[in-house]
Amino acid sequence: MERRLFLKCMGCTTCVTAASQTGLLPDILGGIQNAAAFDYTKKLSNVEARYYKKLKDGGIECELCPRHCMVTDLERGYCGVRENQKDKYITLVYGLPCSLNIDPIEKKPLFHFHPGTTAFSLATAGCNSNCKFCQNWEISQVRPEQTDNIDLSPAAVVDVCTSRKVPTIAYTYSEPIVFYEYMYDTTVLGHKNDIKSVMITGGYIEEKPLADLLVHLDAVKVDLKAIRENYYRDIVNAELKPVLDGLVQTRKSGVWLEIVYLVVPTLNDTESEFKELARWIKANLGTDVPLHFSRFHPQYLLKNLPPTPISTLETAWNICRAEGLEYVYIGNVRGHPAESTYCPSCGKKVIDRNGYRIRQYNLKGNRCKYCDNEIPGRF
Repeated sequence: MERRLFLKCMGCTTCVTAASQTGLLPDILGGIQNAAAFDYTKKLSNVEARYYKKLKDGGIECELCPRHCMVTDLERGYCGVRENQKDKYITLVYGLPCSLNIDPIEKKPLFHFHPGTTAFSLATAGCNSNCKFCQNWEISQVRPEQTDNIDLSPAAVVDVCTSRKVPTIAYTYSEPIVFYEYMYDTTVLGHKNDIKSVMITGGYIEEKPLADLLVHLDAVKVDLKAIRENYYRDIVNAELKPVLDGLVQTRKSGVWLEIVYLVVPTLNDTESEFKELARWIKANLGTDVPLHFSRFHPQYLLKNLPPTPISTLETAWNICRAEGLEYVYIGNVRGHPAESTYCPSCGKKVIDRNGYRIRQYNLKGNRCKYCDNEIPGRF
């Protein structure tokens, strides 16, 4: 399938949809000073990666994620985008996104983070897991030589946001952890220009790099795939515990946190799992962390399963609400009442949503306009 690059202006319908249309890029991004070389490229970056150590007998050990890949000369880690070049670990995707778009922040989904605003979303090739249901497998499960990449430095990313009046950068679509250095430098430069940054991630990262990054992030959305270790082993090809540890670490940091749980029929959709999930969140993160139950659609390696019944999502919603979680949502079901935010104090609707569109906004600052109860988030 042909790779797609989407660049959509706020308030306009022009977009770039294929490599053959690169002539449109200067029109869409006109006036962006740091994008002089903005074009498709087959060149890979040669920037030294962070978080690795050289081994005594040759080779390196990556210390970015819990895999701790042992990589010999001219080999790559599991993610496919970090390479050992004469015992110097190199990131091959720095400044080379393969997917770009301006999205509603609700699409991430982040429901308690500046609702109704937009985010400049970007991703490079690569991932440090292999979810059998991945909807972006065409970029996450390939190497950067196989994607149509674009020259876009951190400075150019910030210029896009400034020129288009987009307040936030979202690192998303694939797995931002594997393009850590690019993300980190862009967050730092973004903050210097009053541009916020959010990471949309599977959360499979070591404690030290996460701690260093959280200093520069404004929000994190974690895809918690399940609450069972065997699901992570068999369906995600990763581990559960580091993800849970990272959720606790993120919550303690003060960075805004939301969670998505993709409900996959027959695999992670039992009432006992929903109860266990709710109880873990309540005990370790608190009752006010937004939890989104997202509807599964057949993708990638799980095309044999049906879409999630809406009744299953509603069961999950009811169970987690009964267990004391205050902000539970249902996603991928446009128009469902559980897309909206309700005040846990008076029960009235404070943010009325339909898909990614906000129809009514009944907050004064971060308080319910009906009863003055504080609604957690960044408003």
